Amino acid sequence: MDDAETRTFSSPSDCTRIDTLLGEVYADLSRTYARRLIDQGRVTLRGKPARPSDRPAKGDAVVVRMPEPEPMRAEAQDIPLSILYEDEYLLVVDKPKGMVVHPAAGHADGTLVNALLAHCGDNLSDLNGVVRPGIVHRIDKDTSGLLLVVKDNRVHEQVAEKIRRHDFHRVYDAVVLGIVPEDSGTITAPIGRDPKERKRMAVVRDGKPARTYFRTIERLDGATRIEATLDTGRTHQIRVHMAYIGHPVLGDPLYGGLRKDLPLHGQALHARILGFDHPVDGRHLEFQSEPPAEFLALVERLRR
Repeated sequence: MDDAETRTFSSPSDCTRIDTLLGEVYADLSRTYARRLIDQGRVTLRGKPARPSDRPAKGDAVVVRMPEPEPMRAEAQDIPLSILYEDEYLLVVDKPKGMVVHPAAGHADGTLVNALLAHCGDNLSDLNGVVRPGIVHRIDKDTSGLLLVVKDNRVHEQVAEKIRRHDFHRVYDAVVLGIVPEDSGTITAPIGRDPKERKRMAVVRDGKPARTYFRTIERLDGATRIEATLDTGRTHQIRVHMAYIGHPVLGDPLYGGLRKDLPLHGQALHARILGFDHPVDGRHLEFQSEPPAEFLALVERLRR
């Protein structure tokens, strides 16, 4: 078996199953894929082949031999899309909560890209490769809302430059844990990979500059509905910044937003507004998407 990477690390704590531990060490690695690595004999614990149920003790040496990535091309799948706008250069889609944007380890199909390939065929930009055709920015699996998709490579480059220059208007609805005392505020804090837990992002000194503006919409029962506007677009930015000020997004299992009395499936976060100047004809376009029923039901429950 050819290896792309061999990595040795020490278990940071006791009692964590080794398949779960791999998901914490490697970003974007699902437990299913971790088990596959273990079943293939690519993971050893204390010098012996590991089993998925093994629980390393703190300090135990774990060795992982990652395989060479298999050439992968996303396949077209007939999955319904909610399209708010489309022309020969781009389209704006309203992504449902629970849908992954593009194929990755553990999510080979059923993604937005699979649906786009069925709708657009080969008429998608390929600057981000065959696994992410048309994708110029992302939102998380459990974040719903608006996403811009591009069809033309030249337009892709122009859109990417607009994003780098912060010429995109992106506004999110969120319900966060606790009562936010401020009516509005700005969070300016650099974001990078969490050095202790690779699946997470964190505010770190050597991270990329990040700025989020927020406005309080409504104070609820132990929670607050806010509007967050992105000045930059870092991975998990709103989730990280709100957790940083002590108000993680409600339902967010990664950044501490869980409440026992509210069994939510993922974070209460919705990309509501997307505005930009058309990269070809210069028209200003702005689109809005109402939060999904689950989000609105949560707000109504917390009002009562």
